[in-house]
Amino acid sequence: MIVSAMTMISRVMGLVRDAVVANLLGAGLAADVFLFANRIPNFLRRLFAEGAFAQAFVPVLSEIKEQHGDDKVRIFVGQAAGTLGTILLCVTLLGVIGSPVIAALFGTGWFIDWWQGGENAEKFELASTLLKFTFPYLFFVSLVALSGAILNVYNKFAAAAFTPVLLNIAIISCAILMHDNFENGAYALAIGVFVGGVAQLLFQLPFLLRIGMLQKPTFAWHSPEVTKVRKLMLPAMFGVSISQINLLLDTVIASLLVTGSIAWLYYSDRLIEFPLGLFGIGIATVILPTLSKLHANNAAEDFQVTLDWGVRFVLFLGFPAMAGLMVISPLIITVLFDHGAFSAGEVDHVKAVSLGVIAYSVGLVSFMLIKVLAPGFYARQDTKTPVKIGIVTLVLNMVFNLALAPFIGYLGLALATSLSASCNAYLLYYHLRKRSVFTVSSFTYWFAAKCIVASIIMGLSVWYVSGQFNWHSWAFIEQVGLLGTLLVLAMALYFFIMFVLGVRVKTIKDVRL
Repeated sequence: MIVSAMTMISRVMGLVRDAVVANLLGAGLAADVFLFANRIPNFLRRLFAEGAFAQAFVPVLSEIKEQHGDDKVRIFVGQAAGTLGTILLCVTLLGVIGSPVIAALFGTGWFIDWWQGGENAEKFELASTLLKFTFPYLFFVSLVALSGAILNVYNKFAAAAFTPVLLNIAIISCAILMHDNFENGAYALAIGVFVGGVAQLLFQLPFLLRIGMLQKPTFAWHSPEVTKVRKLMLPAMFGVSISQINLLLDTVIASLLVTGSIAWLYYSDRLIEFPLGLFGIGIATVILPTLSKLHANNAAEDFQVTLDWGVRFVLFLGFPAMAGLMVISPLIITVLFDHGAFSAGEVDHVKAVSLGVIAYSVGLVSFMLIKVLAPGFYARQDTKTPVKIGIVTLVLNMVFNLALAPFIGYLGLALATSLSASCNAYLLYYHLRKRSVFTVSSFTYWFAAKCIVASIIMGLSVWYVSGQFNWHSWAFIEQVGLLGTLLVLAMALYFFIMFVLGVRVKTIKDVRL
């Protein structure tokens, strides 16, 4: 609940940030390039820091804490910070210097146009410059992920969960205060990303000091504990971060599509990230330290029960979120983004983003399940199995991309991501069950059926009610009022149906039933 509350503040501020970006840049050339320049360091952050490093670091840290105590933990923290920081500094410097190469690698379509003197040459040049501002974010936010993992192991969840709010505040502030200082407002946003990274790291340092874990960094590449993290980290990069790899591949292909494709995918993904971050990542954040502790203490039964509760919880919130986004995404997009530069021009950006949301929503529950099931491997310090699963789903994603994108463009990329995520979630569960680590209980199967029934009834009801109003011509405040009313109606109806079907607070709250 603590993590979800803090994450909700962050996600709300994230939507405000995206509304500012949409108002300032719209969904055209400048938006495509900024979102491209911002996505690359974010991808690397999720891949190396939150995705791979955290999943390898937390189980080892939990094991040391349980078996050797805080003094040993302090030594390990200093070694991890020094080793990770040194590597990140080198990678960041290479990224800043080689930004044109990175822009060419991941923005292939723009680079080809630049090389041939085409109409998208400006995109490649702007992307190369913006990356010099956004890439250092990788350095700061990766250290933030390290400090956040330490705080989570010591059950200090609020500070780590609140930290992303500072990035949103920095981007919004720079956008408002600095956009008039540049010919292209994307520069102000890129500077905001850099400032946000610094602010997040500085914010967490006092909390580390309070628990006695603010240690002097020391480079210890060959330390036994650091070596263990390294060995776990490399294969973990293909595990829990697989969806991020898929999104980056989508960006590469989208650079070959019509202008606006990257922006449409980004805004669609942002709406999906709201419930995913609020519920899926929130549960994953607290469940990994718990599972790591249970594994270290050989509590196999509690391990099974805890994972079952995590699955039950994401199904309870994931199915209604999926149904709600599918039916009222046009209204949500209109309220959040359809202002300023976003609404300019002849392209119906609201419809384009709404279709993208529907395509991504198909995989929302799978995205959430991955966040819960993957820690089942990492808590046991098993990173090899997710590697194999990751490779399979990467290949499937590319197959789906190539099969769908030529026919339905950017929607094919979004749908391919959803389909590959569903395959990923299934394979994670299949291998957990095969190894007798975790099997979904019959109670959770019945509970899932109730969630699906309640979500369908709720979705159809909200769709019918929203169709009775011609809200497209309404004033902004009236649209906000309708959106709020529909959200309240949806929640009340869903919870009422679940209550009628026999679901009580205890069913959701208690790990053991």
